[in-house]
Amino acid sequence: MEREGREMVARKQGSGGAAVSPCAACKLLRRRCVQDCIFAPYFPADEPQKFATVHKVFGASNVSKLLQDLSMVQRSDAVSSLVYEANARVRDPVYGCVASISSLQRQINLLHAQLALAQAEIVHLHLQNAALFACTSTVAMAPLCSDATASANTSQSVIDSGNINEKTIFSIDMLLDHANIGLPMWSC
Repeated sequence: MEREGREMVARKQGSGGAAVSPCAACKLLRRRCVQDCIFAPYFPADEPQKFATVHKVFGASNVSKLLQDLSMVQRSDAVSSLVYEANARVRDPVYGCVASISSLQRQINLLHAQLALAQAEIVHLHLQNAALFACTSTVAMAPLCSDATASANTSQSVIDSGNINEKTIFSIDMLLDHANIGLPMWSC
C-alpha cells in the first residue's frame, strides 16, 4: 500500500520535483503527459470537453500531426479553429461551420443592400434639396413647383435666365426631374 502511494507521487512529479497535472488530451487518451507534450499548452486539464470534442471529430493522431507541422506561432490559432469547427460539427454534422458562415454572408449581403438603398435615398434627398433651393432662390418668391409642367417651366426659366447659383454641387441636368420631388425613390 505504501509502495503504491510512492509510485503515484513519483508519476505526478516532473523532472524538477514539482507536481505535473496531465493535460486534457493525455487524461482522455489515458497516457502519461510528458514535459514537451504537444497538446498541453492548448488543451489544459481544466477544459476536458474542449479536447474531447476535437478528438471526436478529428482524432488525436490527426490533430497531433497538424500541430507538429505548424510553427509555434500558428498553433494557437489552429487549435482555436479546430475547436470551433469541432463544436460546429457536433451541432450540425452535415454543414458544420459552413452553415454559420453562410448565414453571416447572407446578413452581410442584406446589410449591403440596405446600405445602398440608404445611400440612394440620401442622394435623392440631396437632389430634392438642391432642386428646391434652385427653384426658390432663382425665381423671386414664386410658389413651389407643384406639378411637372410648372416645374419644367421653372427649370427652363432658371436655365434661360442664367441665374444659377454657382455654389450648388449638382449640375443643371439633375435639377430637371421635378415631377418626382417629394416622393421616395424606393419603398421596402
